[in-house]
Parts: sequence; C-alpha cells; structure tokens
Amino acid sequence: MSAAHQPNDERDALVIGGRRFSSRLMTGTGKYPSLAAMQASLTASACEIVTVAVRRVQTQAVGHEGLMEAIDWNAIWMLPNTAGCATAEEAIRVARLGRELAKLAGQEDNTFIKLEVIPDSKHLLPDPIGTLQAAEQLVKEGFTVLPYINADPLLAKRLEEAGCATVMPLGSPIGSGQGIRNAANIALIIENATVPVVVDAGIGVPSEAAQAMEMGADALLVNSAIALAGDPPAMARAMAMACEAGRSAFQAGRLPIRADASPSSPTSGRIGS
Repeated sequence: MSAAHQPNDERDALVIGGRRFSSRLMTGTGKYPSLAAMQASLTASACEIVTVAVRRVQTQAVGHEGLMEAIDWNAIWMLPNTAGCATAEEAIRVARLGRELAKLAGQEDNTFIKLEVIPDSKHLLPDPIGTLQAAEQLVKEGFTVLPYINADPLLAKRLEEAGCATVMPLGSPIGSGQGIRNAANIALIIENATVPVVVDAGIGVPSEAAQAMEMGADALLVNSAIALAGDPPAMARAMAMACEAGRSAFQAGRLPIRADASPSSPTSGRIGS
C-alpha cells in the first residue's frame, strides 16, 4: 500500500475508550459472498476494528461458520455487537457473551460492545429508550459502549452523559444504501459531542463516506456497501481512501460558500484591450 493510501497519521489517531487506532474506517463481517472475500476486504480496507454479531457467531449462522478463525485477532480489534436483540435485557445478556467471545479471541482486556436494540424487524430502526437503558447498565458493568442510534442529538448527549465511549448515529437505515439522509441532525451531534461520533449504516458509495467525514465525523462503520459490492476488496479500498480524503478535507477547512462567483485569478494588473 502506498503512502497516500496508508491509514491516518498516528498524530491524528482515533481514541475510543482510551485505545488508539490509526484507521478511522470500521468494517463488519456479515453479508460477504465468502470468507475469502471478507478476508481480502479487511486487508484492503486497512481497518483495525471489525464488528462481529455475537449471536450469529454463537449459532454458526450462514456465512459465520469459521469466522472467528478467519480473522487475525492480533491485528484486528473485535467489536462484538448485539445484533438481533429487541430489548434492553436481551442486549445486556448478549453483551456479556460478547465480552467472553473477545476473550476467546485472545483479547482479554477487550470491553468494547456495539450496542444495538432493534425491535423493528422491517425498518431496523433502533429503540432509543431501550438503548439508553442498556447503555446505562453496561457502563456500570465496565463495558466500553458504542451505541447505535437514530440521528437524535438529544439522545446522543444523554448517552454521552451516561458514559458511552462513542455515539453511532445512522446515516440512513441499515443496508439501505441511501447515504446521509440525516445530515442536519448528524451535524448537531458532531457539534455538541465530546466523544467520537461514528456514522453507521446507510453509506452506499465512497462519496457518501467522504461526505460524512467532511462534516466532522470521527469515524465510519461500513459493512453492506463493501460486502455486497461487485468487487468487495476494491470497494473496501475505495471506502478507506474516501474516509481518509474526507478527514483531510475536514481538517483543511473548506472554502466559504458564497452567493456570487469569485474569480480565482486576481483582477488587478490585467492587460488592457
């Protein structure tokens, strides 16, 4: 990988729960056509955090057989998730199992959990009340909680106050590929957050990934757009580059938007006609 395509500089590390990561792109493990495609995509993305559905791994669901052995857990930090949980109580139980799963992978000190409480099986929208209830309990139990939420600035602040390590607002519904449909609310969350904001769900193409980072998001979680692409590793690499480009653009600062045109060349010293 060339220098231009390396993860973000260590001086611009992403810090979650006191742990530093050089890549700001997180990816998932579901929906890939094969384990080989997943492995190649993880490598191409240069990601350092990968989310794993605890229930699907435990039950050896289709596409998850051999998943734990297919990933180098010395290089990748596991982010167990509570996918499939409809209530706070379920999510808390699965989070505890997720901590044990991370230990089985050799990550004894891994307390990370991506908290998902989703009772709506059609639209897959997270339950704000159940998410807050589960987050409060899991924080008490010492988890590093990364909650998946609607783009609700008030809920994001409540979760931060409860001790969550990040907030993860959706760009649009899971797997929809609709892009950033909640830009105004996500911008408010970013403006007011003192923990990392990770845009999760709905990103379909690299331009949308770059858009989220240009807005000031601290990181992205992209799964379906990579796994369901015609060439998953190529899309993974494209998402990584978009994430880096968006971050660099945010740090550089865009030019102000103007109502009128502004010439790029000076008007003084022109040769007369």
